[in-house]
Amino acid sequence: MSMIATMKRPLSPVAQRAWQRFKANRRGYISLWVFSILFVLSLFAEVISNDKPLLVYYQGELYAPIFKAYPETTFGGDLETEADYTDPYVHNLITAGSNWALMPLNPHYYNSINYYASQPNPASPSAENFLGTDDRGRDVLARLIYGFRLSVLFAFLLTVIGVVLGILAGALQGYLGGRFDLYAQRLIEIWGSMPELYLLIIFASLFQPSVLLLIVLLSLFGWMGLADYVRAEFLRGRNMDYVVAARAMGVTNRAIMFRHLLPNSMTPVITFLPFRISGAILALTSLDYLGLGVPPSTPSIGELLSQGKANIEAWWLSLTTFGVLVGTLVLLIFIGEALREALDTRRG
Repeated sequence: MSMIATMKRPLSPVAQRAWQRFKANRRGYISLWVFSILFVLSLFAEVISNDKPLLVYYQGELYAPIFKAYPETTFGGDLETEADYTDPYVHNLITAGSNWALMPLNPHYYNSINYYASQPNPASPSAENFLGTDDRGRDVLARLIYGFRLSVLFAFLLTVIGVVLGILAGALQGYLGGRFDLYAQRLIEIWGSMPELYLLIIFASLFQPSVLLLIVLLSLFGWMGLADYVRAEFLRGRNMDYVVAARAMGVTNRAIMFRHLLPNSMTPVITFLPFRISGAILALTSLDYLGLGVPPSTPSIGELLSQGKANIEAWWLSLTTFGVLVGTLVLLIFIGEALREALDTRRG
């Protein structure tokens, strides 16, 4: 019975009131749903946008090219290499007679080139390419879908690393205080004065650009802002009565820090999460725009913006990419504002 009662009330009264305040902010609540739906859909980008069929029915047998590579000879072709399903010859083979192929909603992969476009690249939006193509003939919609997924996953991972490092550094400074806090603050000030952009340029010239390299470099600096807020919360709470009582009862410092002080210091951490995610997305976009981000073949919002700048006449490149970027940032900002109001204990 106690287990059933616990399942019926998974949230504390304080958390329930915060959730009700969040739902009362219709703009933030709707933004959370919209962003969540878009992100979940982007996780299935290979099913939504791909140049390979989801299913092929050929001569009484079913094939799933999206999960397994089949040679062209499987469908009556001449080559032993993997079938190119964008080739009209292969397409006619798998759709002749009673055969059929189920294509994704957008039949283009992020790096597939439309060699059979009726317009020169970059081609304007058409029935073949709903948002047109870039200057290399790649589908813009496909690159936006995959680029959005990469940006959000990158931002999530960078935010998690920054939050963990920021909480750890701020908790140690605020709880220990004294000389440790003094020396740590001086080290943070010195480290924070390092020219981050110059370091990225230097490392980009020394190492091959990759997502992992960007995460490592940006994580070295992304934790400092959050550490200040956590430090202030721990400095305020370490001399409170319940902490003094726990220390007198022999509770370990680790338990006091992470079981008692940390839950009461999570308000600024949770409040700033959407803003940190939006900042990470903007940082990745800016670096890709400058050519210091992910490799050129990787789908990227910043790379599409750079192409739009280089091809002013191709309005669909700049307009659609700018719309996706601004829309994502606006949704995250609305979610952050709703979280800030929900966690404000002065509200009823």
